[in-house]
Order: sequence, then C-alpha cells, then structure tokens
Amino acid sequence: MPAYAQPERSPEPDGRTVLDARDIARALTRIAHEILERNKGANGLVLLGIPSRGVPLARRIAARIAAVEGVDVPVGSLDVTMYRDDLRMRPARTLLPTDIPDSGIDDRTVVLVDDVLFSGRTIRAALDAMNDVGRPRTVRLAVLVDRGHRELPIRADFVGKNLPTSLVEKVAVRLDEFDGADSVTISGPAVPLEERP
Repeated sequence: MPAYAQPERSPEPDGRTVLDARDIARALTRIAHEILERNKGANGLVLLGIPSRGVPLARRIAARIAAVEGVDVPVGSLDVTMYRDDLRMRPARTLLPTDIPDSGIDDRTVVLVDDVLFSGRTIRAALDAMNDVGRPRTVRLAVLVDRGHRELPIRADFVGKNLPTSLVEKVAVRLDEFDGADSVTISGPAVPLEERP
C-alpha cells in the first residue's frame, strides 16, 4: 500500500446521520455479493478506488469478496485529478497516487469504487484516466451513496444507498481509515421530499 498524503479529515458530523458504521458494513457486504453475482465469481476482477475515500472502500469490498470466494481480488487506486474538467475553475489540487495492480487491467472486469456519486463528472474523469493505463474488458461502478443530480449519462451498477438530496444539502462520508469513525451524514437546509428533483 503506497504512502501518500492523507486527505483532510471530515469535520465532526453536524447533520443527521443516514448511515452508521453497521449500515455501511451491511451495504459493502451487499455490494460485494452483487459484484460476485454479476461477474459470476471473482475471476478477472480488479477493484480501483478513486482517492481518497474510494480506496479504503475498494479494499473493504475486496476483503468481503475474499471471505466469500477465498480469492484475493487485486485492488488499486486511480487518481483523476488531471482528467477533471473543472481544473481551471478550482484551486490547485494535491495529486494522489494511481496504483494499478501488477496484473494490470487489460481484458479484466474493472469495478471503479467511489464514496458518493453526484454529477458524474468524477467518474467521467476516471474513465478518461483509465485509457492511459489499460483497456479493460468491462467497467462497472460501485458507490456507497448515490445522491442524484447527474449532469452526465452515468449510472452506478452497485449502490449502497440511494439518497435523494437537494443541491443545497451536503453529504459527508466519514471512514475509520481517515476520520476515526464510519458514518454518512446529510446537512444543510431541508427541502420537502415533494419538492426534490
């Protein structure tokens, strides 16, 4: 596991908790089983986490797959920073590692893993970044939370929780590896469900 700068710790949650540690554990177990079912086993799988919080989520899913199948699935990370379409609009970002497993991704089923799916632009950047490291047979997407508001035609194959949100609400994912605890919280002005997109 390469060493790199830790991301900023999420602040202590001040909104309402929508997933606690047990909920997250159950969601990741379900995602692992769904991946195995779709792939008909662990053969040819590679998990690539999108830094920062997608990486430990990918490792946790791989551990659950190993517990079921007795097979160690290769896990890596895929930094998308230089492929983002908002680089010129935001301050400089710290580059995080791209760590492709030694077996590579060519002709493999790659499952991209991220914490929150929102506009879809991070995933578009990940697909572009993958072009520089290999040509997978199939690419699938696993996310802990899908909060809606897509700006691109991107859909997750495996979702821990669909969480309808308004654009003014914030979703914070805290993971033990970075924040000392697992939780997903939502904060910001509440919008009645009937007014949500």
